[in-house]
Amino acid sequence: MNQSLGVAPNLAEHTDEHPAVPKQQLFLKQAIVLVLEMLLTLPLGLFLAKFHVGGIAWIFGGIAAGTVVLQGCRVFYKYSPKPNRTARKVGMALVGLTVGASNAHGNLASAASGIPIFIFLTLFLMLSGSGIGYIYSRISKTNLLTAMLATVPGGVGIMAAIAADYNQNVSLVALVQAIRVTSVVFLIPFIARTSVGNYYPQTLSINAVWLNLDPSQLGLLLLVLLITGLVVYPAILFKIPAGDFFGALLIGIGFNPLLHWLPFVGDISFSPPPLINLLGQILLGITIGEYWGDKPNLTKRTVGYALMSVVMTLATGAIAAILAMQLTSWDWLTCLLVTAPGGSAEMILVSLALNHNVEIVTTGHLVRLIAINSSLPLWVFLFRRLDKQFSEPA
Repeated sequence: MNQSLGVAPNLAEHTDEHPAVPKQQLFLKQAIVLVLEMLLTLPLGLFLAKFHVGGIAWIFGGIAAGTVVLQGCRVFYKYSPKPNRTARKVGMALVGLTVGASNAHGNLASAASGIPIFIFLTLFLMLSGSGIGYIYSRISKTNLLTAMLATVPGGVGIMAAIAADYNQNVSLVALVQAIRVTSVVFLIPFIARTSVGNYYPQTLSINAVWLNLDPSQLGLLLLVLLITGLVVYPAILFKIPAGDFFGALLIGIGFNPLLHWLPFVGDISFSPPPLINLLGQILLGITIGEYWGDKPNLTKRTVGYALMSVVMTLATGAIAAILAMQLTSWDWLTCLLVTAPGGSAEMILVSLALNHNVEIVTTGHLVRLIAINSSLPLWVFLFRRLDKQFSEPA
């Protein structure tokens, strides 16, 4: 599999001497790599925070750490670890829990009233992504399904996993998705800083109280993490797309109302400590960086075609934002966050860090996630049929 994707085979993961050992060795190596990435992220995140990037400095630090550590493993130790999907799922769950808790007191009813607009914008982005994927496949001589998985704004981890399930070019899909998500995550705060006057980024500095040590809050934290694990694990087990994020989001929204409904619980409210948000950002950033660091030796032409498709996708997102401004009373930044062609978890997290209409952005991206994942079997079937038709004359 690795050889067919242009990646050097990972000799460290295969041994015939001790058949029961490789899984243990693989787990240990993945744990060591993850620890190194997190240790490197901390100083990088603190350094970036000095430049007033805001709370998403930790995503940027994670991207840099994931890239550096994986490339270091490949260059210096001849070991090629694959992107850690488990770490990404944990990060998605932590982000979902944080976002859900922040939306618990938001006006979700008013945001839900805009669902027809969200559906329209989602269809526009999906159709535009399909058109861009077709152009990309014809120019780059890539099969249609791989091109579509690379250009549809569904997120790095999800699209790369789908590509692996259907034996497509995972490296190429991850490359295009990683370029787009990274570009959007970098561009949005810059646009907010330059074009929005009331932009006040949330920060998570070294002086912040990252964890509330009150026994009742610690107990509630352990309880909500346990419930999240019990809900998220079956979603992952049954391969529900974005089930880790959805499940944790619902728990974050409903946890406090459930506490207040219980007769034996007093007037207690729970809010996830900043440490949960911090860890979620770090893990998401690290896994994006790992997809960068996992890249094989790609040609300049391959990277150029990938950049071309990303530019077209970003332009489509800007057009969708303009349409949203015409159809709603939302400001420019809200429309941009709703229609930004990045990963849904990353974009919701950016809106949370910017403290800007989180409930609207969350609803918009949830509608997009549901639409993409529910229609996934249909358009995968259609694209595979089209691939066969295009290959028949040759």
